[in-house]
Amino acid sequence: MIIRNGNVFQEDGSYRKMDLYVENGRIVSDGTEVSDKEEVDASGLKVLPGLVDIHSHGAVGHDFSDADASGLKKILQYEKSQGVTSYCPTSMTLPMDQLIRIFASAAEVEQDESCARIVGLNMEGPFLDPAKKGAHDERYIRNPDIGFFRECQNVSGGKIKIVTVAPNMEGAEAFIREFKDDVVISVGHTGADYDCAARAMQEGAHHVTHLYNAMNPLGHRAPGVISAAADDPECMAELIGDGIHIHPSVVRNTFRMFGEERLVLISDSMMAAGMENGEYELGGQKVIMKDRKAVLEDGTIAGSATNLYECMKCVIGMGVPEHAAIFAATRNPARSIGIYDEVGSLVPGKRADIVIADRELNIVRVI
Repeated sequence: MIIRNGNVFQEDGSYRKMDLYVENGRIVSDGTEVSDKEEVDASGLKVLPGLVDIHSHGAVGHDFSDADASGLKKILQYEKSQGVTSYCPTSMTLPMDQLIRIFASAAEVEQDESCARIVGLNMEGPFLDPAKKGAHDERYIRNPDIGFFRECQNVSGGKIKIVTVAPNMEGAEAFIREFKDDVVISVGHTGADYDCAARAMQEGAHHVTHLYNAMNPLGHRAPGVISAAADDPECMAELIGDGIHIHPSVVRNTFRMFGEERLVLISDSMMAAGMENGEYELGGQKVIMKDRKAVLEDGTIAGSATNLYECMKCVIGMGVPEHAAIFAATRNPARSIGIYDEVGSLVPGKRADIVIADRELNIVRVI
């Protein structure tokens, strides 16, 4: 395949009018390597890397925590249609035996070209702080457990790439030291203060689960996790960009505080994404979704009802520079879980995960 005359997003954040050549699902350097001569005219259009969502629970009426391979495939098909080509299904806090079934189910899904590609799994619970449980079920929260995590990782086939840990819970430091070289340890759902969070990051927890949400706010005398993450040059911080979880002013200033290298846009979507207003579930709890806002019965925000591509467009609409928002939805998440050599930019050798969009970033085609 040859994509002609598109404005191709570059690794330096600029656009360059050029042709892209694709052979066997990879970008190649020139047309002599292309056997499939199909041409796509991208004149006047933007050509972006496929998006990478490392934190999403579900969509279109299905949830990864259903442990249902056919439902997971429908999620993956929806995500691909929305420009997300790499995806990390994300679990909730549930009983141990149920989590085992969930992580085992990821290997059962039949993926094809209609699907976003599973590039890892995200274990958001159960190693959380009950005081900052958010939409997680407190009954199943437990202290960080090395043996249980190892069991989950084994049944997943080693696919778990991210695990959230509340560093103020008993056993957290030992857990971080045990797994920091094997998986991304993410600080989140925690009432940890600055010193506790900073120690966790020094131990190797260089990631934060949905910054600002399910943690103490940034205070000038009690800066907490947020400031600890900003101080750690290795720390990547997730940001839900749906326009509901975080005020636009805070989004803009967070991009200034963390720069273009360390913010990772996520959808944190649940099964209501892509659906009409109504009642849904998340982690076994009832969720009411109305006008893109999803809440538990007590009013707690319960994930988002949108997708990563819409989040990216939303933060651009908030005033975040376009190139910075694209980096945060492509390059940065790929780097955060160690797959930037495969996806996240459009250069020879990488997978040909491509979104073609108009000038307003409305999707025209996903390849």
